[in-house]
Amino acid sequence: MRIVIAEDDALLREGLALLLRAEALDVVATAGTAAQFLAAVDEHRPEVAVVDVRMPPTFTDEGVLAAVEARRRHPGLAVLVLSAHVEQAFATELLAGGAGGLGYLLKERVGHVREFLDALQRVAAGGTAVDPEVVAQLLTRVHGDRGLDRLTPREREVLALMAEGLGNGAIARRLVVTEGAVHKHVRAIFAKLDLAPTDDSDRRVTAVLRYLERPG
Repeated sequence: MRIVIAEDDALLREGLALLLRAEALDVVATAGTAAQFLAAVDEHRPEVAVVDVRMPPTFTDEGVLAAVEARRRHPGLAVLVLSAHVEQAFATELLAGGAGGLGYLLKERVGHVREFLDALQRVAAGGTAVDPEVVAQLLTRVHGDRGLDRLTPREREVLALMAEGLGNGAIARRLVVTEGAVHKHVRAIFAKLDLAPTDDSDRRVTAVLRYLERPG
């Protein structure tokens, strides 16, 4: 897997590179600005880009805009976006279109090495990865929705893990239950939320997040 890292903090940038190289992943370039990132993507044609949301000069959305431009130039590029804080609007917008190969994680998640690497692998494989804290805030925002109120506590757990981008097998392992039990929970969730069931993880996440976007 060929990876380009875009992060203005030199310490974090080099730390990420060391972490990924220690896992035998091929970090072909690192960049401290959006312009350097785009040049590196054009030159090295990586499979995955790890990109900070806020980059110089204004530290607003340069990283996001650069990631969008990079995917426009290279449609197969997977992008894992890192952010210091939960930015719900961007996280929801990122996934609402249903495109695969996209992820949104808080920077603190990098410290949980296995979780970070699992998310990177999932995004590289064309899936979706959403930080659990983002999912928790989205679920809290719509707590009063009648559809969510009909869910059992276990179904809400499954829904949150679905929104993170996990498939049935991964959810079963996380909750220490059988995959068949998860499948039944998923069917119940879609029925209660009036969403068509599907086993495709990207479509499931899109459906969940579209539901979460609806006004209460």
